[in-house]
Parts: sequence; C-alpha cells; structure tokens
Amino acid sequence: MLKLGFAFIIYISIVCFGNAANEAKLPIHFPKAEILNKYTTRIPFKLVDHLIVVEAELYNKKGMFIIDSGSETMILNKVHFGKTYHFHRNTNKVSGVNELIDYSYKKRIKAFDLNGFKLENKISDVIDLSHIETSKKIKLLGVIGYNILKDYEVFIDLYLNQITLTKVDKKGNKLNNKVYLEKIVDSLNFSLKKHTIVVNGTINKHKVKLGIDTAAEFNQINKSINKKALKYFIPKKRLKLNGVSNKTIRVLAGKLHRVKLNDNVYFGPMYTVLTNLNKMNEVFGIQLDGILGYEFFAQKRTIINYQKEKLYFIDYPLNTQ
Repeated sequence: MLKLGFAFIIYISIVCFGNAANEAKLPIHFPKAEILNKYTTRIPFKLVDHLIVVEAELYNKKGMFIIDSGSETMILNKVHFGKTYHFHRNTNKVSGVNELIDYSYKKRIKAFDLNGFKLENKISDVIDLSHIETSKKIKLLGVIGYNILKDYEVFIDLYLNQITLTKVDKKGNKLNNKVYLEKIVDSLNFSLKKHTIVVNGTINKHKVKLGIDTAAEFNQINKSINKKALKYFIPKKRLKLNGVSNKTIRVLAGKLHRVKLNDNVYFGPMYTVLTNLNKMNEVFGIQLDGILGYEFFAQKRTIINYQKEKLYFIDYPLNTQ
C-alpha cells in the first residue's frame, strides 16, 4: 500500500482509466536548482501554508511538486497527465496527501533528472490531486516521495527555505563530504518502518512512538494517548479541516508541551491537533502515538539519512536583535 503524508485521513474512491503501457523517456527538471558538486544539488522551496513545494518541469509541463517523506513513491497528478499519457491500473489501495485513496495508476518514469542527477526506472503512482491543487491555489504536478529521497542525504532547511540532496552509497555514506558549511550539533537514531521514519520520545516523561513526515501540515497527537502525556496538550480552539475529498472533520487544536526525543533533542511548545489516529495506524502497521510535521522542522534544521536510519540537526542562527 502506498503511503503519503497527511494532516488527517479520509477514504475516497477514484474511477479507473486506461490500461496501456506507453513509457516516455522524459526527465523532470528543477530550473532553480543549484549544483554544489557532482553529487549534491540545492533546491529552493516555498511554503504553501505548511507544505514544502518545489518548482519543476515534467513532460513539458511546469508546476509544483510537494516534498513528502511520508509518501512511499513519486506521484503524478492525474489532472495534468491523465489525458495524454497511459498508465497501468494499480490494484492496491494507496494513500494520498491528507487521505487514503482506493485506486490509482502506475507510471514508470524511465528518466528522472534532478538537475543533473539522473535516476532510472522510477515508478510513479497517478492519482487525482485536484482538491489539493484547488485548496492550495497552485499548479500541482505531483509529489516527490521516499523512493526518490532514499538515495540521498536530505537536508530540510526551513531557515533558508531550501532542500539539499547529496548522493549516498548503500551504507549511507556521502559520495562527497564537502556539503554543509553549517556544523552538525546533534543526531538521533530512527527506525524505518517500510518507508516511515519512526522515533521514540517522551511527552511529560511518558514514552511515545512518533512518526516524522515533511508533508504533515499539523502535528498530531492521538486521542487515546496516556493522560499523563495529554496533561501537557493545552487546547486553544476547535478547527474545521477540509480533506482533498471535500469532507470536513472537526479537531481540537492547541499547543503541545514537554516533547523530548532524547536528553539533547527537545522542543518548545508546538502547534498540534488532537485527533483519532486509528486509521493512520492501520496504514502504517505500527501503533504511533502521533506525527511530527511542519512544527518539528520549523524548530529543527534536519538532515535525514535513510540508509543509516539517522537524523542530524543543525542549529538555527542565534537572534542577536
């Protein structure tokens, strides 16, 4: 089952189309990317609400891609590619940004050119992302997920609004060590459950298991979590959240305090929603107590190394004003 980042989860179905298998050998281009060396590129991004999006071009179409560490594969938006290109029907259920989707289509991208980095034979799922496109007011070509990101060490920098990708070997060692000018100040081990980053931590000293997802616009905490941890969720208001299937759910939003991942990695109060994560846990196949998304990256300049299953952290510059 394909899995993507989410702020909340809603089931929808999509009508199938096409079953031919034509494959075009056209690359994706990132026009604003900067090549740092043979193995490293830096791509500026912008935040659309709390989603990280990069400008790209695919099949002569220009638009935006969401960077989603919670997505198992690359995804193309059927709105822009469904009428011209042919795809295989995907018989498995998949999940999408903010939702689960019953059916999708498969497309093999023979050449994925990341402004100089060429990846061969990557599979892309094709689904209807029109509601995200409408709600975010962007031309959304698709989503870049785990099957692209895993081959790189990925530096998500919300201070400079840029993502740095540097090629690694099978053991996670960078092919060029002259990448970061900034000093790495701490690190943290994680476990990779299929493609999902899972960390152990505490909330008010109560042990929790948390997923980390670059496309989660809101941190989430499970309603069923221990009351000792919920004591430090301070509710502020109720929100109505609209999913890409146009369904609405009501959640309790507030600030979550006393979150620590180890003795050195801890957080200030984080904007969080209290919700039911049962459906999400079915998808992940693991009992998660919550999801850390935008608020996590807003406080931590974070490097992800999938092969080593390790997070590295770089400090924000001190504000001297």
